[in-house]
Amino acid sequence: MDVLQAIVLGLVQGLTEFLPISSSAHLLIVPKLAGWDDPGAPFTAVIQLGTMLAVLIYFWRDIVRITWTWLRSLWTPELRGELDARMGWYIGLGTIPIGVAGLLFKDAIEGPARNLWLNAAMLIVFGLLLLAADQMGRKKKEVADLNMRDGLIIGAWQMLPLIPGASRSGSTMTGAMFLGYTREAAARYSFLLSIPAVILSGLFELRHIGDGGGPPVAATLIATVVSFIVGYASIAWLLRYVARHSTIVFVVYRVFAGTFLLTLLTLGVVQS
Repeated sequence: MDVLQAIVLGLVQGLTEFLPISSSAHLLIVPKLAGWDDPGAPFTAVIQLGTMLAVLIYFWRDIVRITWTWLRSLWTPELRGELDARMGWYIGLGTIPIGVAGLLFKDAIEGPARNLWLNAAMLIVFGLLLLAADQMGRKKKEVADLNMRDGLIIGAWQMLPLIPGASRSGSTMTGAMFLGYTREAAARYSFLLSIPAVILSGLFELRHIGDGGGPPVAATLIATVVSFIVGYASIAWLLRYVARHSTIVFVVYRVFAGTFLLTLLTLGVVQS
């Protein structure tokens, strides 16, 4: 992997991580269309640390407040009903499903799941699910209305993006909107919920960077830095956008991209 490829893949990661269009699918599709080697699941997981750093900086006040209130609530019962203390539990417990699934299906995720036919289908199917949630959800609840049941259900939706094409932000936003949350609340909680899973996954896969069959250290570092810069801007834009608009533009893009990819595969222009 050269510097140009690293920059391009960093841009792709930063642009697509927070938009509900699946960064992992794009990091698989773009190299295929460009005739580059598959960067691999470890590369994808590690450069997500760049976009996660963007989340940590963008939401640092919320993160500090939630963490501090949750810790204090462990020995101060009066704080346990506070939203920040409850959020600490919801985010922690909501991370367990994806952690367990990631370990159980690690080989499938790094192998068979990286299939363009499957990815194209996931882009379309989960795009239509996002549309259904946006149209059918009541969109009345805010982050302050989160409870343990909803937190665990949204956490379960976070397992689906282990298959490239589903989209982490798209899946959790879909689950939240089906439960009646507003688009902005769904997006905000989706970002916070992703923090433990993405950080743990990225750190776990760091061992493969620079080894015999893994991506080079320098290229991975460049892609991670680029993804951080672009990702920070993407967070701010998405939160403003979903506060005023539906997700239809993302649905249309997903269906078009999935259909286009299926056409290229059928014609033999690209190989799965």
